[in-house]
Amino acid sequence: MDFFLNAASAVMATGPLVAMLGATLLGVLIGALPGLNPVMAIALLLPLTYSMDPLVALAMVAGIYNGSMYGGAIPAILLRIPGTPASIATTFDGFPMAEKGEAAKALKIACWSSAIGGIASALALMTVGPLLARATLYFGPAEYFWIAIFGMASVGVMVGSDPVKGIMAAVLGLLLGTVGIDQLSGQARYTFDQPWLLGGLDLVVVLVGLYALPPVLQLAEKCDLEGLSAAQLRLASVPFRKGEVRGLLPTWGRSSLIGIFVGILPGAGGNIAAFLSYNAAKNASSEPDSFGKGNPQGVAAAECGNNADNAASMIPALTLGIPGNVVAALVLSALMIHGLQPGPQLFHQNPVLVGGFMIEMLLTSVLILLVGGAAATRIFAQIQRLPGVLLVPSILVLMCVGVYVINGRPVDLWVMLAAGAAGYLLEKLNVPLAPIILGMILGPMAEQSVRRALLISRGDPVDLLTRPISAVLAAATLAMILWPVMKALKRRRAKKMSENNA
Repeated sequence: MDFFLNAASAVMATGPLVAMLGATLLGVLIGALPGLNPVMAIALLLPLTYSMDPLVALAMVAGIYNGSMYGGAIPAILLRIPGTPASIATTFDGFPMAEKGEAAKALKIACWSSAIGGIASALALMTVGPLLARATLYFGPAEYFWIAIFGMASVGVMVGSDPVKGIMAAVLGLLLGTVGIDQLSGQARYTFDQPWLLGGLDLVVVLVGLYALPPVLQLAEKCDLEGLSAAQLRLASVPFRKGEVRGLLPTWGRSSLIGIFVGILPGAGGNIAAFLSYNAAKNASSEPDSFGKGNPQGVAAAECGNNADNAASMIPALTLGIPGNVVAALVLSALMIHGLQPGPQLFHQNPVLVGGFMIEMLLTSVLILLVGGAAATRIFAQIQRLPGVLLVPSILVLMCVGVYVINGRPVDLWVMLAAGAAGYLLEKLNVPLAPIILGMILGPMAEQSVRRALLISRGDPVDLLTRPISAVLAAATLAMILWPVMKALKRRRAKKMSENNA
């Protein structure tokens, strides 16, 4: 208890409090602007923290991280443009809700879900973090391989109306993920002697093109000269109806647990947590066909899941020195900038700093309700009132600026345009885009893990199934793939029975 009391007194100083408030608002802004992301913002922030107090620097990191993860939901709901990679799943039901005139409701659910997921994640970091971190010691390359395969299979099968197209999209993402230097052998693959391809295709560049450009092109097709009126946008305060919060509680609880579990696993991330949470909510629903058509449960699951990953990803980073995602790696960099060594000894050598950072992750999650719900959401929501003829060039400029500043390469603009054209055509063919992005994320993880596992087992593939956790994950993957097949056979059998009875 003294551990957190001393840390709390340090956090409640003026510097950390002002830093948390300002950084959370800045994070919402960054997440709401397509092309910008928390990784970019925190990476640019790190050089500025040399002269800062460590608690102030970490307060800014926590605020930008939590704020941007919620801020990504604003364009995802209003424009079907995910502000961050973790907001892709939010578009599935958030944008249909906005089209039905329920934008304010979707934004409120996203705000509350983000805050609840972040609070649950911070509490996990503060209470059972060291205990949960030990569980990751039982995960080897074989387990990470099956986690990656299960993630791709679940999204490929569950997203979209045709599982075959979903699996095809996941395979396309796998192919895109192979571009660049092979991290195990050092060989260049599919680079066509182009130096800029040696590092592979930049995920954010492809994401912006694949997800942000098609809606802009569709908006340009409509040639909207008026935009939405204030009455159509309906962004006045919308209270929760009686029993609505009670109906969301199971989704919040389930998604928080999934997000925390995914966050603890190094190399996963909020995008995986959001997809798995969304799929779990869809499977648990009595009306699964309503998902993708404006079901509030889909928004709640996606936003709660991706924010529950935030603080949980710091568990292996702070206790073992193993970053759970890119942002956690940047946090480790911030600690080392100030002469601190992440790992088990960090809790004994700098208890006030570690406990203070945990409290800052908790407080910035609470600030999402105040900053996001009261100010930033309404401000950024008004972008839909702009006529389409003004909105299209404005979004294109933001996309181009955001993509260019990532690496400072003009060629990234051409990659974005190519990905956007491909995404536009694939949508016309009803091919889901989410499995492509997840294939790019999980493909390298699956490839490197399975090759390491085979090296350890001296080429014996049976070893991938002999470990208990690997066997469970493999069985879950098989069940996920066979589930739509069994469902289709069941429908066919029922149809034949009805025809025979007739």
